[in-house]
Amino acid sequence: MSPEVVAHRGASHDNAEHTLNAYRKALEAGADALECDVRLTADGHLVCVHDRDLRRTASHEGIVSTMELAELNQLDFASWKNPWAELDDEAPDLDAELVRVLTLRKLLETVADYDRPVRVAVETKHPTRFSGLVERRLAELLREFGWHRSGSPVRVMSFSFTALQRMQKLTPGLELVMLVEKKSTWTMLQNVVPADWILGPGIDLLETHRKLARRLANRGQALHVWTVNTEAQLETCLELGVSAVITDRPAFMLQLLGR
Repeated sequence: MSPEVVAHRGASHDNAEHTLNAYRKALEAGADALECDVRLTADGHLVCVHDRDLRRTASHEGIVSTMELAELNQLDFASWKNPWAELDDEAPDLDAELVRVLTLRKLLETVADYDRPVRVAVETKHPTRFSGLVERRLAELLREFGWHRSGSPVRVMSFSFTALQRMQKLTPGLELVMLVEKKSTWTMLQNVVPADWILGPGIDLLETHRKLARRLANRGQALHVWTVNTEAQLETCLELGVSAVITDRPAFMLQLLGR
């Protein structure tokens, strides 16, 4: 069976990550699911931002958790990806909504209103000064959509075992993905991760430690692998029978899969 193709921060290879524009491009390409990272603003909004600070994606010294949503809305989250765009007479003008900070609420509304089923993988970022408040806010938002229980199109991912335990208590039945980057981390987790959780190893881990990759594949748990951007990486995933590939290049992955 062909793995689910998950757009990592949207179609982020060609578009500024975590912008509404990147996610719309991923949907247009046919992505089965969208992946996002979430952080909490000072006034309690979940926003789709990967880094703790804004230097890389908004050319700003601010820290997400110390800024209010209104402040973030004043920043440009797209120019860093193509700094010469304003000199390109043929570049299309993008609506401001497509390039400013994206709230998780807006992303979920976009998915809810789309003309085909789309899944969403939400990664809560840790450590954060808000600790478990991030998961509580996420659970509250999912309840508003009725997406807090089994059968939801949303699943929650984290490198934090504790964060996933929180979500298990707050939203029983929701799919959870234990992200794993290092072999040493897996050594500590392998005997405590519940059998009904999904495993989310990085592609580098699987390619570097082939025996470990095979052991993970043989555990009987679904594998959601990040970040798969090349044909060789996809082949590794297909050999292991992974359930989902998380990629910056959803259109390319779909093409390779004959979809």
